[in-house]
Amino acid sequence: MTKNGNKISIVGAGQVGQATAQMLARENFCNEIALIGRKEGVPQGAALDIRHAIPLYDSDTAIYGYHDYAALCDSHVVVVTAGYPRKPGMSRADLLDTNKPIIEEVVANIVKYAPQAFIIVITNPVDVLTYYAWRASGWDRNRIIGLSCVLDSARMVSLIAHKTGCSPKEISALVIGGHGDSMVPLPRFSRINGIPLDVFLTKQDVVEIIRATRQAGSEIVALKGTSGYVAAAASIVTMLDAIINNRNHILPCVAVLAGEYALENMALGVPALIGGEGVQKIIELPLNEEETTAFLRSAAEVREILQCGNV
Repeated sequence: MTKNGNKISIVGAGQVGQATAQMLARENFCNEIALIGRKEGVPQGAALDIRHAIPLYDSDTAIYGYHDYAALCDSHVVVVTAGYPRKPGMSRADLLDTNKPIIEEVVANIVKYAPQAFIIVITNPVDVLTYYAWRASGWDRNRIIGLSCVLDSARMVSLIAHKTGCSPKEISALVIGGHGDSMVPLPRFSRINGIPLDVFLTKQDVVEIIRATRQAGSEIVALKGTSGYVAAAASIVTMLDAIINNRNHILPCVAVLAGEYALENMALGVPALIGGEGVQKIIELPLNEEETTAFLRSAAEVREILQCGNV
């Protein structure tokens, strides 16, 4: 693949940030990665470790660690992973008070040093903080995207593969709505090599997969004591690939809504056409009554958090 000279910056040198930098370096579709962290030495050491692996990846991506927001200069895309992760017993919404000031600081510095960049928000509660990042930036809404349903849909694919024994390469699944327990897995829009799920699964199987998809993140937190990061990093790199390489991929992600699905003044997980201009189009699905009810219930929960956080 011929690289196009783009620089990607990752703000947050924790587990998600480091895993994203490693996967991104291996994919070799950007010229430079800037890993920016709050704790001096951590981003530099992580970048050096990844740099030593690059020859084994057949990659020539340059990666550097920084403790200064000025490193954002010339970024094409900035990925924001900075913030506190979930601990056992916490919901993603519980993180709003601690992570909102972090997003405020990060976005202010992106606007200062990388005013032409796209922003991908990872920090939870991601629906709320994506909307806040958009408002704080003052930019067009197509330039601000949040990670949620790419990850949630991948988890649903994994569960379908495990239940059916089919290759995950042949499975497509779709999750929309808020990135939390009210997320809306859509089995009607999911397929195995183009074949509807009900050919392979019973209704009870589907119910169990929906439940497990909603609880997947919490299950990891309960087992590990903190949030997962490998699947999140893979999801981030998928989104970056769509933007940097102008893939025009339809990906379910957090987008700022302005009348789509009869919703506005919020950000929520919806399928969107992602390419070189960021969110190029939001896809409005023909949801049935049950799906619409679940989606609007999820939206209401996100809006409640927005209002509670004065976002």
